[in-house]
Amino acid sequence: MQVIGLCRFSYPAEGGFQVEHDDIAAREAYLYAPARLEERFRHFEAICLPGLKAQTDPEFTFLVLVGTSLPPEARQRLEALLAGVPQARIVARPPRPHRAVCQEVINEARDMALPCLQFRHDDDDAVAVDFVANLREAARDVASLRAKHRLVGFDWNRGYIARPDAKGLCAKETVTPYWGVAEAMAVAPGVRQSMMNFGHNKIMRFMPTVTFTDRPMYVRGHNAHNDSRQKSHVKPVALPRLDRDGEALFRERFAIDADQVRRIFA
Repeated sequence: MQVIGLCRFSYPAEGGFQVEHDDIAAREAYLYAPARLEERFRHFEAICLPGLKAQTDPEFTFLVLVGTSLPPEARQRLEALLAGVPQARIVARPPRPHRAVCQEVINEARDMALPCLQFRHDDDDAVAVDFVANLREAARDVASLRAKHRLVGFDWNRGYIARPDAKGLCAKETVTPYWGVAEAMAVAPGVRQSMMNFGHNKIMRFMPTVTFTDRPMYVRGHNAHNDSRQKSHVKPVALPRLDRDGEALFRERFAIDADQVRRIFA
């Protein structure tokens, strides 16, 4: 079964952001500000990519959606980071309505005659090294459910909130349902709706969902430029520094190496 992940890397969509802007020019200026882009690249390299590179099931496609206006030097840096990820494909699009362009990009990459497993992935988040394997197994386990429904959701709700810095990683375990990371959807053949047509915390309103809490499956990145952290009511999260055992767990479960984090954020 085809597995497709979609990551929006500073794509200047119309809508799709909690931070509002007056127009596309203002949104591009915000997204492409050097300090913000630098942070996104550091998280992408240190947190997001290691677990994808280390997947025990490497048979998946990872689409990285960017704007056609992404600065050339940023595009070159992104291409260099993804050169070692054979599953990755950069897709450039001009600014368009968020859900429509994401659906289009996913559907262009899939065989519409076959069922498809889809997941969304932010550039500062991580999934465990066995995420794709677990997703395939879960889809097989609910074959009868998929036969009755056009869409079926999957959510692994146990993971970590983590903040990388020059000293390593600060993190704590959490169980948070439908958070958007390590969340996926089975799409029946011929169905054009995609994972990105639904708010990640609302999919249970539109389809049956299956949840798993038995093992940590994600790392939710915590940083100053999180779109979800820009509102005034968002409370700070206290994250303790990982000890050696915690760093070893992150290496084993997510392929995130604290020494590499220290180098990248130094």
